[in-house]
Amino acid sequence: MIVCSTANAQTYNGCDEDICVVEFNASWNSANNVDWLNKLTDVGTKRISIDKGDWQKKFSILAPPTIIIFVNGKESKRYQANIMMQMEAKQTEVQDKIDEIIMEEF
Repeated sequence: MIVCSTANAQTYNGCDEDICVVEFNASWNSANNVDWLNKLTDVGTKRISIDKGDWQKKFSILAPPTIIIFVNGKESKRYQANIMMQMEAKQTEVQDKIDEIIMEEF
């Protein structure tokens, strides 16, 4: 698994919630969609197809699917797919990071 921190400090304001988890994927890789995305708690979630528009360039998506956690619109954590274009990060790992972000807010 490739995990990198935010280098470009990308912003995304497509969620109503303060913490938003976005999965960027492509239609040709839909078999590798993250099936647990909507099971995350205390966050908003979105799925964005990088097939159209400038999503891939704007958010530096190198390997779909890529999951990015945004806090107040700013990139906080990124999880990228492996060489087989599959997400190795597990739901518990992402949820733990969400919970950590929430606790830091207090």
